[in-house]
Amino acid sequence: MDYIFDDNQPIYLQIKQRICADILRRKYSPGDKLPGIVETAMQFKVNHNTIQRVYQELIREGVAISKRGEGTFVTEDTKVLKKMETELQTYAMEGFIEEMVRLGYQEGDLAQIIEQYIHSRQVKRKEE
Repeated sequence: MDYIFDDNQPIYLQIKQRICADILRRKYSPGDKLPGIVETAMQFKVNHNTIQRVYQELIREGVAISKRGEGTFVTEDTKVLKKMETELQTYAMEGFIEEMVRLGYQEGDLAQIIEQYIHSRQVKRKEE
């Protein structure tokens, strides 16, 4: 898969967010080994030093742990994983809200807009 990166944010942070999202989706469950640095670098088509930095950040934040000679593993600490989930939700919501406000919508109207959108998606799925 070819990954497209946003020029407004460092690539290593974008990759870190994608790996965290994979953890939330249980592609990598607590205790699972993350792919090696070289393999991940090839997957994202970036320098291995970029992935080294990503893994160092994940370890520093407690999302992953390093086992000497074995690799990097997803933490089994549910408090850390819940904190990561909350941070990703906040990041996504802030981006969404900022973009909607830039488009001219009022923050107070966003809940209704989201509800209408979800409802229309549900109706569309039923029709398919």
